[in-house]
Amino acid sequence: MIERYETAAMRDIWSEENKYRTWLDVELAVCHAWAEEGLIPIEAYESIRKKAFFDIDRIKEVESKVHHDVIAFVSCVAASVGEWGRFIHLGLTSSDVLDTASALLLRQSLGIILEELAILYEEVLKKAFLYKYTPCIGRTHGVHAEPMSFGLKLLNWHSQLKRSEERLILAKNQISCGKISGAVGTYAHCPPSIEEKACAFLGLKPAPISNQILQRDRHAFLILSLALLGSTLENIAQEIRHLQRTEVLEVMEPFASGQRGSSAMPHKRNPILCERICGMARLLRGYALSAMENVALWHERDISHSSVERIIWPDVFHILHYMIALLINIVGHMEVNAEKMIKNIELTKGLIFSQRVLLALVEKGMDRDEAYEVVQKYALECWNEKGTFKDMLTSDPIVSSLLSAEELQGFFDVSYYLRFVDDIFDRFK
Repeated sequence: MIERYETAAMRDIWSEENKYRTWLDVELAVCHAWAEEGLIPIEAYESIRKKAFFDIDRIKEVESKVHHDVIAFVSCVAASVGEWGRFIHLGLTSSDVLDTASALLLRQSLGIILEELAILYEEVLKKAFLYKYTPCIGRTHGVHAEPMSFGLKLLNWHSQLKRSEERLILAKNQISCGKISGAVGTYAHCPPSIEEKACAFLGLKPAPISNQILQRDRHAFLILSLALLGSTLENIAQEIRHLQRTEVLEVMEPFASGQRGSSAMPHKRNPILCERICGMARLLRGYALSAMENVALWHERDISHSSVERIIWPDVFHILHYMIALLINIVGHMEVNAEKMIKNIELTKGLIFSQRVLLALVEKGMDRDEAYEVVQKYALECWNEKGTFKDMLTSDPIVSSLLSAEELQGFFDVSYYLRFVDDIFDRFK
């Protein structure tokens, strides 16, 4: 990940130092299991536990000769221990270490994402309650539809974020598996009891079955779930972008003191934070495709997935962590213009109340198609700026014969569209 979008927490997890430390944790867990089984001396395990360490520069030096990072790592760690070093990596293949350690790194990263996500959806929920009764225009196809509550828009965001949390918890469960089953998953040189004990020591579940690797559908599901969360963040950011357009101007993302919007036009206040989120969501979807491509490997495994994972796993978590933090700031400090929301509701001169008029005419006995034609006729004339929708309806002899002026007036009441807001919010208490 480029430095611009790195986060300190993810940098620590995906650093070389932490990677090798996690590999060592796996090797020590296996040695501990062998010792518990009585297959290596207890004093050997204790010596390994106390003495084992690694030097990154030395690992790189060895790797430059052997062209295998795990072999280089094991060689260096074994040398640090001395005579008992021969028991390190006993019965294991490289993937036993890599995949089990990766489960730990992915789980650590996902834990941070879930913590930040909880902050975000609580902030969104807080704002939803704040604007619970704030009327705004609802839009379908980008066109004014009917009035709604701005709080409901926010509550919908909250609901999407909670569903993402549910998917990520499931994904966390699916990737929290270790694999200590040997070259092709037969346990030929390391019995299942070692895997069970080592995984328990690491806080993982043993995979019920594996070949040389943990199957990549687990990891694909995780990356897909993270990418889907990214798309939800994009959905929120894109909505704010639309609402910040000059012609709309109902919501604006925060604009820092001293910030400049354009190098050429001093008046510009651009939604660059939301645009950044939208752009980064595209990266996540691309990485999701790469994760799915990693599922189909040759026979018991090949390493075509390895180079992909070295890039996409840290990048996905860096990107998503950055996006969530950015959106927490946006939602927490966005400017909401309730007055402009009212003005935009009034923009179409009453057209947005057409459905109430249609339904009232039907209730009075008019054929639905006939009622639709009458209402649509005046709606189209209103679009052509020939008057207000209500005045046109009032002047129509058919409409006025069925609906009194008082009845018509009542149909143009915004509060009618907010009468079930409390019912919807009650579902989220």
